Amino acid sequence: MTRFIAFVLPSYDTRHMRFLLTLLTFAALALLSGPAAANESPEASLQIAQSDGMSLSQAIESVRRRTGGKVVSAETKIQGGREVHHIKVLTKDGKVKTHKVNGPRR
Repeated sequence: MTRFIAFVLPSYDTRHMRFLLTLLTFAALALLSGPAAANESPEASLQIAQSDGMSLSQAIESVRRRTGGKVVSAETKIQGGREVHHIKVLTKDGKVKTHKVNGPRR
């Protein structure tokens, strides 16, 4: 005679663990993005806030300083009533990256 024994696994409620994991992820992202803002000079932030965006030449200089790469091209496009500067930079590892910088409102 064969006997079958049924095991019932308890159901786990994972809401609390997912919430904790999400909270820890956001906290880690906040800590990692903090030092980048600390490297920027307060004068530059003040100038951007007062002028409501950068001119193309200011944006080029800012991106060049931040990346340490060579600016390949730069152009300004109008998006949503605002100028947006698209600046392509050749990085030290040979890749071209495009940076978008907000310009003044129109």
